[in-house]
Amino acid sequence: MRKLKVVWSKVYDYVRYDLKEIAFPSSLPDPPHIKKRRKLTWKERYLVLKEASRLYAASWVRDIGPDLRPNDYKKEDKSEGKPNGVNGAAKDREPSMLEDLAVAARGGMETLKPALQRVYMTRASAYKDALKSFIEGYQEGIQRVMEKKENFKSQKEEDSPK
Repeated sequence: MRKLKVVWSKVYDYVRYDLKEIAFPSSLPDPPHIKKRRKLTWKERYLVLKEASRLYAASWVRDIGPDLRPNDYKKEDKSEGKPNGVNGAAKDREPSMLEDLAVAARGGMETLKPALQRVYMTRASAYKDALKSFIEGYQEGIQRVMEKKENFKSQKEEDSPK
């Protein structure tokens, strides 16, 4: 009976302590010099979240045109009061590719698809033009090499009979 009690206590301790630690290991304790922080209240959590959101949004702000931030441009127009100054030049310039994509993305998939097609077509035409100019330059280089070889052969032939 005594042996059965000892075996039972060993099995019980194994299941209660060791098996639990094997299945769900606990993390290492913090070093002694680390002080634990107190838990934040709900109001403090809200304020931290609000500030973090503001900082995150501010990190993504870029000057990508009046279509995406119309309120900022209205303020500039009123404050400066210049009819054909900096703002006049901004109205005359063509929107960049990034601005086009941003505006199209706001419109949904129907407007984004043609904008992306324009981007891909301009890239494809740029690659095509670059490849064409490379091939032309390569052919010119081959022609020069062939001319040099012909000149060298003709000079050898002229020097040989003498």
